[in-house]
Amino acid sequence: MNPNLEQFRLRRFLDALGPEQLQRHGVTALADVAVALEGAPAAQFFAQPGGEGPELVGNVMGSRERVAQAFGSTPSELVTEVLRRLRKPQPIVTVQRGDAPVQQVVLEGDAADLTQLPVHLQHELDGAPYIGAIDFSRDPSNGWTNIGVRRLMLRGRRKAGVDLVAPSDMRALYLGYAQRKEPMPVAFVVGANPIDYVAATMRMPVDEMELLASLRGAPLGVVKCVTSDLLVPADAEYVLEGYLDERGHVDPEGPYGEFLGYYGGVKRNPVFHLTAITHRRDPVFQTLTISGRNMDRTDTAQLCALRTEVTAWQSIQLAVRELKAVYASAATGGMFNLRVALQQRVPGEARNAIAAAFACQANIKHVFVVDPDIDIFSDAEMEWALATRFQGGRDLVAMDGMRAMPLDPSLRGARSGSKLGFDLTLPLLAPGEQRSMEYLVPTPPRAAPADAPMRSPDVALAEGAKTFAELMRATGSRDGRELVRWLESQDAEGRLDRDDRGRWRLRS
Repeated sequence: MNPNLEQFRLRRFLDALGPEQLQRHGVTALADVAVALEGAPAAQFFAQPGGEGPELVGNVMGSRERVAQAFGSTPSELVTEVLRRLRKPQPIVTVQRGDAPVQQVVLEGDAADLTQLPVHLQHELDGAPYIGAIDFSRDPSNGWTNIGVRRLMLRGRRKAGVDLVAPSDMRALYLGYAQRKEPMPVAFVVGANPIDYVAATMRMPVDEMELLASLRGAPLGVVKCVTSDLLVPADAEYVLEGYLDERGHVDPEGPYGEFLGYYGGVKRNPVFHLTAITHRRDPVFQTLTISGRNMDRTDTAQLCALRTEVTAWQSIQLAVRELKAVYASAATGGMFNLRVALQQRVPGEARNAIAAAFACQANIKHVFVVDPDIDIFSDAEMEWALATRFQGGRDLVAMDGMRAMPLDPSLRGARSGSKLGFDLTLPLLAPGEQRSMEYLVPTPPRAAPADAPMRSPDVALAEGAKTFAELMRATGSRDGRELVRWLESQDAEGRLDRDDRGRWRLRS
């Protein structure tokens, strides 16, 4: 089976974006790129970054709509589409170097130069220009490919610092290499379809190259690197090949604008040594948006949000009977605040959902559970549910001493923290029980069709009690004022009364 090596190319995805989703720039100084990216609702394409190129694009995944578009889905159906694809494995096909677009140009030795790439300073206090990339490494114990997303701080033409402080599979693999005093081969893909970045953020105990193929929903073509035995997607824009040296976490890296919207300080991290750059003949370099006040318009927050949702869905659906939707707010970095909609079938399911969400990810800090009538993608509806369906003394679930995200500044250096669950669901009804009027949400009345037959109010009420709107429809009235006059006359004669739900009826 021959994989299509153009179908998932980044440039092809960009070409499919409309002008409201992709803004184009001409000659742009690299010092001006970050300002153009900050808070931008659209992806930003720079034809001549640094005055000459190569072409640069940023903020590609900075909206849920664009991520959904990559999957051929909609924002509200994105999670279920990802889950559907995860259930369908796809083949991985190794292609020869001559057939791999990402190796159309190969640069080694002095020709491999990171400073020839359009790498820009992203935040005011960053230690140096940074590259955001998908990393590929291999677990020597089982041969599985490990994939993640990393940042590389330029330290020279062929050297960069790589953040490996937070717990991750790659960090565990590297610590094994460092203990054995061996360099660790690694390859970084720069310029890829949003689907590949989604795969790289997932955390599942599998060969993650298979995960990438499943999420694409099509055969995945891979090629062996030029200077190592690692396999990488053959249709990428760029690959940076090299190794992490064996000295361990020895080099100062940072500061850097982190994905929580604050700076991370200087850390000790491993050093990446570049051995080759391979790319297409007409490559598009890619930069990732990460931090600042507009978190919901950054690549990392949108990617983290989708990962949080997929993981939470898989966990919560084991704890409740009828899960409807999950949504992680990108404005909180895509991980701290989780919204859950479910149809409760038995008492306590909202709290079961909260407990399952806390257990599945250390990063989830606040969980809001609502009934299906609330649109969890609407900030306005969630605010309304919190204001009108929640009592702190009754509906708050608090848990202390929980594992937390170390970068959360509110921890003030602690290793564990508190998590809160908000049960915003309405009281569960007994079989046959009706919701009291105080919980019913008003809607505009439905009018009778223009050609509805006209009937007398007496005949209509003889069928049973009716609200005023039901009486209008039953009589074919499209005005209502004549019914007010009729009610007045009948009420004066003592022929009418009303039930406890305010419906008009004929007196027995």
